[in-house]
Amino acid sequence: MLDLPLSSAFVVFDAQDSGCLSYGVEAVGRRWFVKRATTPEARLSLVRAGRLHAVVAHPAIVSPEQILDGPDGPVLVYPWHDGNVLNRATKHGSDRTALARFQQLPVPDVEAAIDTILDAHLAVTAAGFVAVDLYDGCFLYDFVARRMRLVDLDEYRPGPFVLDADRLPGSRRYMAPEEFVRGAIIDQRSTAYTLGRAIGHLLSSPEGWRGSTSQRDVAARATQRQPADRYPDVAALISDWRSALTA
Repeated sequence: MLDLPLSSAFVVFDAQDSGCLSYGVEAVGRRWFVKRATTPEARLSLVRAGRLHAVVAHPAIVSPEQILDGPDGPVLVYPWHDGNVLNRATKHGSDRTALARFQQLPVPDVEAAIDTILDAHLAVTAAGFVAVDLYDGCFLYDFVARRMRLVDLDEYRPGPFVLDADRLPGSRRYMAPEEFVRGAIIDQRSTAYTLGRAIGHLLSSPEGWRGSTSQRDVAARATQRQPADRYPDVAALISDWRSALTA
């Protein structure tokens, strides 16, 4: 078993509104990202994360290599990857410096990153899960290698499911309207909405829309207010997205 004490961390993330304490540490010649809960809600999130990663595998989804038993629930041990999360959200606010930098990349690089995000969600939906709390804070981008990875998918759940709370966790900038309605059905149409918001955010910049008209149409259909007016599933969204790439 790896010995990964907090006292040996080279970086600590201790102001997360998720209730998790995370840190980077070196051991056995490698760097690791360790994540553990500090609240009961965070413990449940890490249990959910373990269930997701047990059945979902994709090159862009950073999965734990070990899940240890800690005094406050599971401790997830991930490989460390260099890069910047596009939105570093903490209890003190959000730092979107990396997002602003990302939005100035050449459009083909942005398109490739979006395609990676979408493709990863084919694996998610194939395993019977839907996206919950996906936002730009989950997008880890390596500006040197020009590679997108997905992290912190701790709230993803088997779906469809009926919302038994007043709202789901997440960023309002990415959440579908039904995620705020107790008793609503959360399914792939909800995931399509969130992915449509990702397309819209990542292909925009302070100077305006950077994508094509066809790409904007895909994002618009994915983010219709009524679920019935959206793409029926993630596969249909991706089909239109990839058609728009060649239009």
